[in-house]
Amino acid sequence: MKTLGYYNGKFGELEEMSIPMNDRVCWFGDGVYDAGPCRNYKIFAIDEHIDRFFNSAGLLDIEMPVTKQELKELLQEMVQKMDTGDLFVYYQVTRGTGIRNHVFPEGKANLWIMLKPDTVDAGDKPIKLITTPDTRFFHCNIKTLNLIPSVMAAEKAKKAGADETVLYRPGKRVTECAHSNCHIIKDGKLITAPTDNLILPGIGRAHLIRMCKKLEIPVSETPYTLEEMFAADEILVTSSSKLCLCADELDGKPVGGKATELVNKLRQALLKEYMDATE
Repeated sequence: MKTLGYYNGKFGELEEMSIPMNDRVCWFGDGVYDAGPCRNYKIFAIDEHIDRFFNSAGLLDIEMPVTKQELKELLQEMVQKMDTGDLFVYYQVTRGTGIRNHVFPEGKANLWIMLKPDTVDAGDKPIKLITTPDTRFFHCNIKTLNLIPSVMAAEKAKKAGADETVLYRPGKRVTECAHSNCHIIKDGKLITAPTDNLILPGIGRAHLIRMCKKLEIPVSETPYTLEEMFAADEILVTSSSKLCLCADELDGKPVGGKATELVNKLRQALLKEYMDATE
């Protein structure tokens, strides 16, 4: 199959799938999701993603309809049905189905899965960034379906001819990007925002930190500002499908380019980790 969808036990091409109008996603966006890349029919970092998925659901009191192992087996079963093994694997749960009511319905969540062909960005070309205030709520550590601020920020980047939007809070504290984590390198040290309730604990972020420690690159998980980002030796952007991108422009101004050797070392090591795990 070229694409594949799943909803509570039903399979089909994505354009063939449908959902009940009373699924709470329609009224409230009431659910959580996770996603990651697959290569050679092997889903990368699947256990880490599923752990985060279940944690997001637990923080919102969503009753999962499957166990972690059952979900892992279902995802792998679906991957094997695809024409290509290079995929983007997306899954979400919504709180249930019922007449619109803010109060939770009883019962288990609805499980959705979506597979489509995709590949990981090798990160060999620099990207352009813009900035915008972070207007999201204070539960950014939960990977919810409420993504309107991120959608608007991503559209703003597109219209500006940029690749991503850096979000910042009052005081110009940098949090993350519209759909990525961001980091800076200064004086040979990686600085990344702490995993509080203002950012998503990204899987790509975790792999970047672990790789830095493996390569004996110091890591500081502390808040930093836009001013520090502009003055950084390098600006990095990571996500599950963009392992390590480097920016050369921020709000139309040139940035980075002062620690190219270190960035290439990190990028190549992360790409090798991904390739080896999905060989």
